[in-house]
Amino acid sequence: MRVFQCECGATIFFNNSMCLSCSRELGFLPDQLDMSAFTADASDVIETKHGQYRKCANYSREGVCNWLLPASSDDELCQACRLNNVIPDLNEPANRELWQETELAKRRLIYSLDSLGLPVLAKADDAEHGLAFDIKASTESERVLTGHADGLITLNLSEADAAQREKMRLSLKERYRTLLGHFRHEVGHYFWDRLVADPGKHESFRALFGDERADYAEALKAHYSKGPNPGFYQEFISHYAASHPWEDFAETFAHYLHMMDTLETAEQYGFATPPRSTRDFEGLMTEWYRLTVALNSLNRSMGLPDAYPFSITPPVKEKVRFVHELIRNARAAAKQTPVKAKPASSPTQTQTQTQTQTQAQA
Repeated sequence: MRVFQCECGATIFFNNSMCLSCSRELGFLPDQLDMSAFTADASDVIETKHGQYRKCANYSREGVCNWLLPASSDDELCQACRLNNVIPDLNEPANRELWQETELAKRRLIYSLDSLGLPVLAKADDAEHGLAFDIKASTESERVLTGHADGLITLNLSEADAAQREKMRLSLKERYRTLLGHFRHEVGHYFWDRLVADPGKHESFRALFGDERADYAEALKAHYSKGPNPGFYQEFISHYAASHPWEDFAETFAHYLHMMDTLETAEQYGFATPPRSTRDFEGLMTEWYRLTVALNSLNRSMGLPDAYPFSITPPVKEKVRFVHELIRNARAAAKQTPVKAKPASSPTQTQTQTQTQTQAQA
């Protein structure tokens, strides 16, 4: 994540909505990948350093977003919030704070995808290939499972509760469990459908990850009842990656996003110098190894667990390389593909009190 600068010269950050130095409001401009200060008035139109914009409705009305959209846009919601299909029931007081945490993590995800040049299409614009989110809470009568199905990512709101999330992490014996990690994992399933599912790419995928035609439900059942082989870490980035090739890919994809975002942040503070060439995978990995050793050493000095509790073995490295090349090729293809026109009507996010269970590729 980049570190931004307010017009007054103060350092500002991605989730800020006000500069503590000059007290001006702030907004993120996704089309510029930049933050800008502004002074709000009675008009909806905001003058920024990049031109005229408006606040996302979830910024002006709900206070859970800090993104802007061009003043000429017909949409009420920003690029990230337009992806919402269902939001939590805001009649439940606790849900708003959890939803705000969820939206922050989702915006970081969209920032990452935009930075990498990956196409982010809303399902409202492309029902077959687009992306959408159902962010919902379980109720006494219905259980919500975090998962992905045909471009629709469902996230259980309880994952935004740090105490509940840590309880789940310990219960499942996971090394790492974060709200942002969930988004990165589930969008990995989405991009498997978009970038790998073509028949011509199956062979190279299966050579590294295994045959995804293996029974998915049976594989997960075996994973939760028996767990992976003790030496799973030699071939898989995580415990869960060993359950099925789809999960291996999603975990590896998420891990690549972890790497790229962390390296960008480290670069901003002078801790890393990622290779400028998008082709230089070896240079990227060398810098990553160096940075993670330093991160873990710093945490140990503070008596904290390792910031990076993973090991990239040679087989895992080749899987990361596969994702790296996949994203690089997708970025190149996206530059040559014209943007599709939007439909006449703009999508709206729907609150729900009746939760539904969604689970395909978890």
